[in-house]
Amino acid sequence: MATISDVAKVRRERGSLSRRDTLGTGVRLASAWARVWAQPQWAGLLALLIYGAVAEIHRPLLVATSAAYYNYLADAFLHGQLWLRQVPPQTLDLVLYHGHYSLYWGPLPSLLLLPLVALFGVGFSDVLTTAVVGALNVALVAAILQAATARRVVRLTRRQRGLLVLFFALGTVQLPLAPQGRVWAIDQLVGFACVALAYLAALRYRGWWAFGLTGVALAGAVLTRDHLVLAGVWPAWYLAREHWGWRWRGLLARLGTAAAPIVGAVGLLGGYDWLRFGNALNNGIPYHQMNVAFRADYARYGFFSLHYVPINLYYQYVFYPLPLRPESTMGGSLLLMSPVFVLAGVGVVRGWRQGSTWALVSSIVLVNLPILLLMGTGWMQYGPRYTLDFTVPLLLLTALGVRRVPHWTLALLTVVSIAQFSGSALPYLHLVSWLR
Repeated sequence: MATISDVAKVRRERGSLSRRDTLGTGVRLASAWARVWAQPQWAGLLALLIYGAVAEIHRPLLVATSAAYYNYLADAFLHGQLWLRQVPPQTLDLVLYHGHYSLYWGPLPSLLLLPLVALFGVGFSDVLTTAVVGALNVALVAAILQAATARRVVRLTRRQRGLLVLFFALGTVQLPLAPQGRVWAIDQLVGFACVALAYLAALRYRGWWAFGLTGVALAGAVLTRDHLVLAGVWPAWYLAREHWGWRWRGLLARLGTAAAPIVGAVGLLGGYDWLRFGNALNNGIPYHQMNVAFRADYARYGFFSLHYVPINLYYQYVFYPLPLRPESTMGGSLLLMSPVFVLAGVGVVRGWRQGSTWALVSSIVLVNLPILLLMGTGWMQYGPRYTLDFTVPLLLLTALGVRRVPHWTLALLTVVSIAQFSGSALPYLHLVSWLR
């Protein structure tokens, strides 16, 4: 006959098994969810739904903000003008030259918006624009990791790829930028897309197509945020290595194919600025209507200076913006807010003998140099938004480190990153809206 202690023991064992089954089911569901994000089409769709929902909570998704400047430049282009034909509701950061308004940012986003502005006018929602481009970026990251794994540049499981994509979508500065609208977010998101397309073209194609498409994508980066061309160090290294067996004349010809559209983009920018300001090297920065907070520093140190390096380093790598306060709009530590990127350090240590590692490091450092010298930290922002400029090579470097740690470590760091961004992105968007 069973004793009371035997019955209690059986109940404890059943309870333990039940808890293990529940935990196992949760782990399997989380793993399946992560693997969904590894697929570019699903990752992009899920990101679009999330960004659209966040944007709609913050403000109407289909209503333009007061800083939809690219729409106004597209309208000017459609009417054969380089100066804005209509003046936006606000003019902060616009260029004012001889009584005419223009933009100092590159013109590519406006060129892409031409058909939409032609159909819907300058009132086309820039919030919808950033949500769609942000979702495209998530899909591109998934495609890059997929192609990099297939090419053995990195070695990731499908679950690891999915976690990295999920981390990028919801645990980096991508999250507060994508539902935001406004010229500043569009500029960065389109620039990221161009760099991502360059990396994807280098990984996915071979021969003339690889060089040509990579060059076209980097030309797009030049026409959006010109310093992003420096992120092309890794694609250039990778393409040269993959085609090293060719005769040197053939390799040089293909490198010339990649360089041609980039040189053309530089020439186009120079001509655009010459027509506006009579100087191919002047993009309008001296005439832009900067916030009063920057005027004293600009008058003393200019737009780029070593003077800005300490403050930019602080707000990009040290400062922690939580709990939210007015200073939180200055930025935030890249590694504290997105701790998954700590694994990039593991990637460097483990891959220090590989040329690919140092090409990625070079891409990151070169893109970051002008950011550190720049007047202003990216204010107003939540997180270090300028780091998005070098996030593509940083993600690949992180992927090199991911294979050296257990799956649960990546999952935990992803959850921490998402918690810090998703928990504060919405109040941050309200704070920015109120301050602006």
